[in-house]
Amino acid sequence: MVAYALLIGLVVAERLAELVVARRNLAWARARGGVEYGAGHYPWIVLAHAGLLAAAPAEVWLLDRPFVPALGWPMLAVVVLAQGLRWWCIRTLGHQWNTRVVVVPGLPLVDRGPYRWLRHPNYVAVVAEGLALPLVHTAWLTALAFTITNAILLTVRIRVENAALAH
Repeated sequence: MVAYALLIGLVVAERLAELVVARRNLAWARARGGVEYGAGHYPWIVLAHAGLLAAAPAEVWLLDRPFVPALGWPMLAVVVLAQGLRWWCIRTLGHQWNTRVVVVPGLPLVDRGPYRWLRHPNYVAVVAEGLALPLVHTAWLTALAFTITNAILLTVRIRVENAALAH
């Protein structure tokens, strides 16, 4: 349980680092006329992700979920790979990356890095992490609840993002 709490703590630290980058990029975008789209769904995304980070260790602790090596180690590898993909996306988009949907008029659509192959590679990382992080320590209820919630939110988010990019 201590190692799992440490893992959750590392993911929380990573998310805080993302928010620092996102805030800096939001200021950069707004200074260049950036327009935010779909702000109404953003608090729900924040709530879902905070819920994931709180519910996974709570489920492990309250329901005495075991660490099963045959599941836990592969899921840990998925979590690490998801972080790598997420930061590859952040690096590729540079100032254009944000946790919000913000479009700076006149900037071209990024088509390098992971965006060469996928339109929304960051969401692949989000889906993978949201499923794998709880399953590192068999918190399957959290994995299921977050996956369903995230699917609903990403349906809205991707629709908003595609419309914003087309605009």
